[in-house]
Amino acid sequence: MRERAAAVDEVCRAAYVRFLDSRHKGAAPTVALVAVGGYGRGELHPYSDVDLLVLVPDPSRREGAAPTVGNLEAFVAFLWDCGIEIGHSVRTVAQCVTDAAADITIATNLMESRLLAGPVALFDEMRAATGPDRVWPAREFFAAKVAEQQARHARFHDTAYKLEPNVKESPGGLRDIQMIGWVAKRHYGDLKNFLTASEYRQLQAGQDYLWRVRFALHVVTGRREDRLLFDHQLKLARLFGYEDVGHSLGVEQFMQKYYRTIIELSRLNEVLLQLFQEAIVHGDTAPAAEPINARFEAVNGFLQVKDPALFEEQPSALLEIFHLLQQRPELNGVRAETIRLLLQARDRVDDAFRADPANRALFMAILRESEGITNELRRMNRYGILGRYIPAFGRIVGRMQYDLFHAYTVDEHTLFVVGNLRRFALPRFRDEFPFAGDVFAALPKPELAYIAGLFHDIAKGRGGDHSELGAEDAEEFCAAHGLSGYETRLVVWLVRNHLLLSMTAQKRDISDPQIIHEFATQVGDEAHLDYLFVLTCADVRGTNPDLWNSWKRMLFEDLYRQTRRALRRGLANPIDKDGLVAETRMTAAALCEQYQVNDETLNTLWARFPDEYFLQHTPDEVAWHASVLADELTRDSVVVMVRQASERGGTAVFVHAYQDAAAFARATATLDRLRLTVVDARLIRDRDGRSLATYIVLEDDGTPISGRDRIDEIRRSVHAAMQRDTPQAVTRRAPRQMRAFRTPTQVSTSDDLHNGRTVVELVTGDRPGLLAEIGKVFAACGARVQNAKITTVGERVEDVFFITANDAPLTAEAQAALEAALLAALGD
Repeated sequence: MRERAAAVDEVCRAAYVRFLDSRHKGAAPTVALVAVGGYGRGELHPYSDVDLLVLVPDPSRREGAAPTVGNLEAFVAFLWDCGIEIGHSVRTVAQCVTDAAADITIATNLMESRLLAGPVALFDEMRAATGPDRVWPAREFFAAKVAEQQARHARFHDTAYKLEPNVKESPGGLRDIQMIGWVAKRHYGDLKNFLTASEYRQLQAGQDYLWRVRFALHVVTGRREDRLLFDHQLKLARLFGYEDVGHSLGVEQFMQKYYRTIIELSRLNEVLLQLFQEAIVHGDTAPAAEPINARFEAVNGFLQVKDPALFEEQPSALLEIFHLLQQRPELNGVRAETIRLLLQARDRVDDAFRADPANRALFMAILRESEGITNELRRMNRYGILGRYIPAFGRIVGRMQYDLFHAYTVDEHTLFVVGNLRRFALPRFRDEFPFAGDVFAALPKPELAYIAGLFHDIAKGRGGDHSELGAEDAEEFCAAHGLSGYETRLVVWLVRNHLLLSMTAQKRDISDPQIIHEFATQVGDEAHLDYLFVLTCADVRGTNPDLWNSWKRMLFEDLYRQTRRALRRGLANPIDKDGLVAETRMTAAALCEQYQVNDETLNTLWARFPDEYFLQHTPDEVAWHASVLADELTRDSVVVMVRQASERGGTAVFVHAYQDAAAFARATATLDRLRLTVVDARLIRDRDGRSLATYIVLEDDGTPISGRDRIDEIRRSVHAAMQRDTPQAVTRRAPRQMRAFRTPTQVSTSDDLHNGRTVVELVTGDRPGLLAEIGKVFAACGARVQNAKITTVGERVEDVFFITANDAPLTAEAQAALEAALLAALGD
C-alpha cells in the first residue's frame, strides 16, 4: 500500500511539473498539489480513489503565472489516461476554510493532507487555517464524528456480524480505526500519546489484517470492492491458505478470524472513544464520584472500580460489575479505565473461578434479574468474560455458518435468541408478540428459557449432533449452578429438542390428528410445550429476521393450540378425525349464516368434499369457500378468489377448477412470475372431479400482501393461467446471493399408509420457478399434489409434498421413477 502510494506520488509530481508548474515560465510556483483522505495518509489499495486538492492562491494575492483552466483539464486527463482514477477539487485557502466549516468530511480530508508538490508556505497556510483553533474545535469535531459513526453503524443494524460485512464501513471495520485516529489527531496531534502499548499493538495488528483483506478483495475482484460477498469469501479463504478440515470449512475458519478481529477493534473503539469523551468533553471539570458500594462508584454516568487492583485481588468483581449495571439502569456503562482493567484481568476467569459457589450464584443472579439481562450478556461477550465463564460459548464466538439461512455468527445468534425471549417477557413489547408474550408470562421460571437459549447452539462447529452435544453441556452447567433435577432435565430436553416444534410445523401435515397426537406425546405436558414454543419462536426469529414472517408465526401458534388441546384431553383420549370433521362442519355452518347460504345448498356442496377437506381447512375458510361456490353451477367453470387469511398469516389464493395434472404447475408458475412466495398449498379433489386448491402466499420479501390493486392483479393472473394448457415460463434470474451456492438435489419418498398417500421430501437450491418445475414432473409421472409444505432456508428449500396417484400411494416402482425424474429435472 505504501509503495503504491509512493508510485502514484511520482506520477502526480511528474504531471504537476508538466501541466501546473509555472517555473518553466520563469515564475515562482503558485499552485500546491496536495494528497488528501486515504491517499493523504499514504494508504492506497489497488483500486482506491486518488484524492487530490489543487490549492491555488487567492486571486487578489496571485503572484507569477497561474495555471489556466486548460492546464487543469490537461492535468486531470493525463492522470486518467495513466489509469489513475482521481477525485479532485480546486480551492483557495479561503474556500478550504468555508467548505471545511460546512462539512465535517471535508475538514477530515484536509486534516490528513500531504503536500506532493508546490509552495510549502501555501500548504502550511491551508493547514493552519483549517486547524482546530479555526474550524471544528476538538469538542465539536468529536461530537460530529461520534454522530457520524452512530449513523454509519445504524445502517448495518449496529452489528458487525452480517453475512456479507463491509470491511471498511461495518462496525469494527477500517472506518472505526480511522475514527480513533482522526479524533486523537484533532485533540492530541498523535494517536500514540493516548494508547497503552498493548492497545497500540492491537490496533496496528487489526488494521494490518483488515488492510490485507481489503487489498485481497481489490485483487480478486479487479475493482474497488469493500464488501465480503459470499463468492469473495471463498476466494479469500483459499488465498489466505485456509482449507476444509473435517466438519470445519476453510471459509468458516477464515470468517471466524475476521469476526474475532472486528470484535477486538469494536471493543477498542468503544474504550478509546469513551476516554476521548472524558478528556475532550469533561476535561475541564474534575469528575465527581458517587459511591455505589465498597468496591464500585459512578463517575460521569459510568461505573468504575475504586481500587485499580480490585479485579486482581477479588476476581468475583468481574461478574459483580455486570450485575450492578443491571441494578443501576441509569448508568451508561463501564468507565473506560475500568474496561482496561477488566480486559487485563479477564484471564482470572479460570477453572477455580468457575467452581466458586459465589461466582455461580452471581451468574444466576444476572439471569434472574428483572432488567438488563440481554444488555449485560452482550457486554460480557464483548469484553470476553462470557466466553471465559462458559468455555463452550467461547468456542462459538465469531463462528459463522456458510449459508444464507444463518444471518449471524453463532454467538450473535445465541444472544439474539436470549434477546427475543426477553422481548416476550417485557410488557412494552407485548403488542409485538401478544401470543408468545402470554405464553412466556405463564412460565414459572423464565431463567430456564434463557439457559436453554444460551446452550441450544453452543455445540455448533464441533461435528456430530449439536443438539445432543449441547444438551450434555447444558446438563453440566445446570448441575453446577444448583438447578433441581426437574429443572435440569427440562433445560436438557429443550436443548436436545429445540428443533422439534419448527420441524413438525414446517415439514409435517399438522392437519392430521395423528401427527398432533405424536407431537403431544413427544412433548409430554404443557410446561414442556410452553418452554419449547417460546424458545422456538425466539430461535427462528433470531436466525434470520428476513425469514421470520406472519405465516411462520401463525403456523407455530396453530401447532401450539392443537397440541395444548390434545394434552388437556389426555394422551390416552386422542381426538379422532370424525370428531374434528364434525366440529369444523358445525362451526362453519354457523359462520355461513352471515353469507346467507342455506342448509340445503350447504349440504349439497359439502357432500362433494371428502373428510380431508374439513381437516385441512379452518371453519372460517370452509364458510368462505361455501359463499364463493354456492352459486357456481357450471362444471367447467374456473373460480379464483383472493383474500387475506389472518388465521394463516398470509394471503389465500383459492382456485376451484376441473382437475388436471398440470394445474399445480400452472398456478405456482403464475404466482412465481408475480414475485410471490408460496408457503403452503392444499389441494383437494371433490367427488365431481374438480380440484379445490388453496395457496397461502406472501410477497417475495416475506411481507403480507396489501392493496386492492395487488389482490386484483393476482386474481386476474391466476384466472387467466388456469385457462391455459401449459404453465408460463418463469424467466427472472435467481438473486446474486443464491447464485453463490451449489446445493445438491436430494429426493426421498416414503409411504403414509395411514392417510393413503406418498410423502416426497425434497432438498434443492432455491430458484425462480422451482415449484412449477416440480409440478411439471409430478404431472408427467401421474402424481397429484394433495398437500405441500414449502420451507425456504436461505439458499435452499426443504419442501415436503403429500401426493397420490389414482387416489392411492405410489407403488415402489413409481416412487423410484419419480425420484429419478425429479433429480433429472432439478439437477445440481
